[in-house]
Order: sequence, then structure tokens, then C-alpha cells
Amino acid sequence: MQQIFPFTAIVGQERMKRALILNAVDPRIGGVLIRGERGTAKSTAARALAALLPNVKAVSDCRFGCDPESPSSWCTECQERFAGGEDLPITIRPTAFINLPVSATEDRVVGTLDIERAIQRGERKFEPGVLAAANRGLLYIDEVNLLDDHVVDVLLDSAAMGMNIVEREGISFVHPARFILVGTMNPEEGDLRPQLLDRFALSVDIHGILDSRDRVKIMQRNLAFEADPQQFREQWEESEKKLTDQIEVARKLVLQVKHTSRDLIIIASLTASLGVDGHRPDIVILKTARAQAAFEGRTMINELDIARASELVLPHRMKRSPFEKEVATMQELKERIDQLSGGEASGQGDEESPSDTDADKGTAKKKI
Repeated sequence: MQQIFPFTAIVGQERMKRALILNAVDPRIGGVLIRGERGTAKSTAARALAALLPNVKAVSDCRFGCDPESPSSWCTECQERFAGGEDLPITIRPTAFINLPVSATEDRVVGTLDIERAIQRGERKFEPGVLAAANRGLLYIDEVNLLDDHVVDVLLDSAAMGMNIVEREGISFVHPARFILVGTMNPEEGDLRPQLLDRFALSVDIHGILDSRDRVKIMQRNLAFEADPQQFREQWEESEKKLTDQIEVARKLVLQVKHTSRDLIIIASLTASLGVDGHRPDIVILKTARAQAAFEGRTMINELDIARASELVLPHRMKRSPFEKEVATMQELKERIDQLSGGEASGQGDEESPSDTDADKGTAKKKI
């Protein structure tokens, strides 16, 4: 069995880790793109996240691992079985980690006709693809910028809808495709087209750590892991379990997180003032802020949640010249939100949206 480097043992790269954790809390956010130079723990972090995610309930003999507690998202086969009066068996399984190769074709991704069955029995049967295997798991794409643009588009569509709809070769099939999408790339090897870049909900640019003490920690931990992976994992077992439990609690809490109409005004004013195109960023900021609040054990978002979400949502969507460095730092976003809170957002009141009644602000847990 392959030993995975512990997520909590990764030195630095806090923004990357936060983006991954928030997608784990709420996969509906829409994935994260990690851009960075070679050797900055991009793939290590993705694999480590999948290893610490909580186990999930699934229909045991379903090819798509349907969630037995969510009938509305069942695949065509599970719906037909249930309609026929069958009791669907349940199993507990670990979160899947699916690595999509750069050479993957559209057929391999979405699924296609089972040719062997069609020839031998004359039956049309759907053969699942990568999206089926990745359902309720983590789909990792290394060097996503080298993947065919059309395949990337299909993946992002499925990630946004949470399902894969196949209409081809006489087959009509629907199955859930809700997964944590993680793409990594080295900008030195070329970038994504702006249209595809915008489709990734969050984006993080990471660089090698320059602090000599942290670089020493990286060497020490890697050497210790290579020498005895099992013992090294045992040393980090407590912190890994703590983070796993925190993610599991946050997943149950995120749907209860409320926002006020004032929060929506702040988000809309922020994106408008920065000249961000489209409305997707506004929605993603809200979803990410909700996940941040849930991870910290709260059921109401605040301005800091909005700022921390904006730090991950906006930089890759903001217009900048080729030689301009990062447009919006965390401090700049916080200052702008403070200005909006006292200006455009002021006087609007803190009236709650229809889902905001009886909100419990809770207490903050460990922050990321």
C-alpha cells in the first residue's frame, strides 16, 4: 500500500492548504487551480488531502457510488432499482483519489458504449468513465494546462452541475459527478485560456519557501518520511484525525451557514469596484465564505470570511497587465471591504435573507 505524506506535515503554503480544505468542506465551490513552480508540494498536497478526508456512505453495488441519503442525485440505475421496490445495500468506503492522465480523451472521461457487450450480446450498455470513478471523491489533474481544452471544459461543466449527462451512440444516461476538482500546473509550461481559467472557482499561486528555517523543516520531514513512512505518519496521526473530524463537522454545518443581505451587497460592491467580469465570482465568494465559517464552527459569515474568500476567488479573474504582480493582497481586500461596509453597504441595514432567521453565530474554532 502506498504511503501518503501527511497533509498537516506540509510546511507553509497556507493559502494552498486553505483552498483545498474549503473545497473539501463544500465541493460545490467548484474546485481549485494551483499554479506554481516545480517542487512546491502541489501534487503532494492533493494526495494528502484525499487521504485524510472522512469515509463516505455509498450504495455498495452501484458503479457510481451513489449517496444512499440523497435519492435526488442517484444515477439512472439506482433510480430504476428503487422504483422497482429493491432495497439498496449500503457500504462505507474511503474517499476516492482519481488521477486523470494528460492523454485522457473525452470518451475516457465521460464514459461511452460498452463495445464488447454490444458485439457479444447485442446490448447497449453504458461503460462508466473517469467522472463516475471520481464521484464523491477527489479528481486530480496534473499539468492541467497541457490537457485538451475540450476535455477540461467537460470536466468543469460536470464539476459545476454535479452530474454527468451522456447522450451519445444511442445511450441516454445520467449519473452523479460531484467531486473535489484539483488542477495543478507550472505557468512556465503555458497557461490556460482565460475562459477555462475563469471556470476554476479558486486559484492559488505558490512559490518556493525562502525562509531558511522552513526549508530545513522541509528537508528533515521528507528524510524522516522516506526513512520510515509508517512511523512518520503515526507521529502526525493526531493532527490528521483532528483535521478530518473538523472537516466532517463542517460538511454537516455548511448548509446551516447564513448570510445577511448586507453581506451580499458587500460582495457585489467589491466585485463591481474591481471590474470583475461576470457573476460567477460573486456566487463563488459567497460559497467559499460559507465554507470558511463552517470550518471555524460558525453559522453566520462575517466580513473577514468574505475577504479570505475573495483572496482565493478574485486574483485570477482580475484584469492586469502582463508585468503587473498580484493585484489584490489580503490586506488590500480587507481595506476595500471595510470601505464598502462604511460606504456603499452602509444604510442598507442588516436585514436577513429569507434563509437567515434564527442564525446562531456560534464560536470560532481553529482558523485556516
